[in-house]
Amino acid sequence: MPLVDHSGLPTFQRLRAEGQDILREDYAEHQDIRELHIGLLNMMPDAALMATERQFFRLVGMSNQIAQFHMHVFTLDSLPRGEAAQAYIAQYYENFADLKQKGLDALIITGANPVQANLEDEPFWGGLMEVVEWAQVNVTSTLCSCLASHAIVQHLYGIRRRPLGFKRWGVYKHALTMPEHPLVSNLNTHFDVPHSRFNQIDRQQLEAKGLKVLAESQKAGVHLAVSPDLFRFVFFQGHPEYDGISLMKEFRREVNAWYVGRRPDYPPFPQNYFRPQVKAILNEYRLHLEHAREQGTEIPEFPENSLLPLLPNTWRDTAKSMVSNWIGKVYQLTNNERNLPFMEGIDPNNPLGLR
Repeated sequence: MPLVDHSGLPTFQRLRAEGQDILREDYAEHQDIRELHIGLLNMMPDAALMATERQFFRLVGMSNQIAQFHMHVFTLDSLPRGEAAQAYIAQYYENFADLKQKGLDALIITGANPVQANLEDEPFWGGLMEVVEWAQVNVTSTLCSCLASHAIVQHLYGIRRRPLGFKRWGVYKHALTMPEHPLVSNLNTHFDVPHSRFNQIDRQQLEAKGLKVLAESQKAGVHLAVSPDLFRFVFFQGHPEYDGISLMKEFRREVNAWYVGRRPDYPPFPQNYFRPQVKAILNEYRLHLEHAREQGTEIPEFPENSLLPLLPNTWRDTAKSMVSNWIGKVYQLTNNERNLPFMEGIDPNNPLGLR
């Protein structure tokens, strides 16, 4: 069902232009359809703020449950921001203090750009844990993405991520490991998920603390896991929200970093992502780059327009189905009052009745 544009956030206009169903707030108010209020704690760096909004809004808006989705975007004051991003946040983002008072039915927490060896030393740590501790009591279910998953399992269960010594980067095949769980009901038993990270949490670490793994890759490790109660916290280690072009844009940033000397080596291709034709185009582009770098000239234009038709998205349908299952269970369990997490009679420690 549709997203409701209740804030004027530019992301709504972009999604409407893509053909997604976006309701005006005044129109939504006259429909006799239940609302769901979903928070998005966006901790991504400035350049990725709006893209991250679109990616998660798209997945929520594509879910097929009978509800109107009110998305409430907020961030943390402790995160460093440039002037333009600060102005954007001041205009369109909400305050966590207000959301605590009004309540949320569900919450999504994005990853962030890590700069410290220990997560507890990151500038977002204190603010993130304040949100997590509130959500533990007041939110039906919280979906955590990549670095947020690493930080939250460390805080809640004492599980520390381990450095890989390299960047896990690409698109990987995954298999369901607990296909009977409602979150993965009707998903393909094998599916793709993008990953992009330098650290990892393993199945053995999670299971030792009572968490359950729902999907895993032989090459990339755990992608999807849930808290011991099977629903209150949902953890992504991959990035199913990514657009088809997200890894290409990340590769381009790495190439630019090499060109200006911020990276010592030329970046490898993300694994299982670029087709042979794309690799051929990019290998030719590298020759132009190396020549320009030797001559001290400006960086040649990246061949993005040639590549866009050659980058299929092989994971969105699975991601959409999983988020749809998640939203569906939130809809079934959450209280009609948005400041209460569960309907009467639901056990917070066993909300799905599966334990």
